[in-house]
Amino acid sequence: MAGARIGANCNIGQNVFIAADVTVGNNVKIQNNVSLYSGVICEDDVFLGPSVVFTNIKNPRSAIVRKDQYLKTIIGRGCSIGANATILCGIKLGHYALIGAGAVVTRDVPPYALMTGNPASQSGWVSEYGHRLNFNKEDIGICPETGQRYLLINNKVEKISS
Repeated sequence: MAGARIGANCNIGQNVFIAADVTVGNNVKIQNNVSLYSGVICEDDVFLGPSVVFTNIKNPRSAIVRKDQYLKTIIGRGCSIGANATILCGIKLGHYALIGAGAVVTRDVPPYALMTGNPASQSGWVSEYGHRLNFNKEDIGICPETGQRYLLINNKVEKISS
């Protein structure tokens, strides 16, 4: 963890590795057995479940040194990644996305998206509190816990009330 930037109020579990040029924001929870390799950026309020896997190069070979080819992976504010999910390098997870346990994410994920499966595909939308959003005919979804309202427009979700 020497050289890594780790924010305030983080909770880091057992057997966690954080490389020198990793950035971990404030209020991040990293569960047991997670390795954050070079190029990973976790913004504030991220949750990484047990044994989440990150990669850092597209075409690894044992006999070929490619440390100059590590790709940046950005985990947006408020994202939650379930146990044993795999996030390929060079990916951007939009804010408040929810990645299901065991999912294998191979491409960028939009904000508020619910991603499941292998390879991961979008199976819905979630609120900032992680509740599935169901949209009415006016394309408005309401968080059942907070009453926050979200608008679905052009296959993107935006929060429209607090």
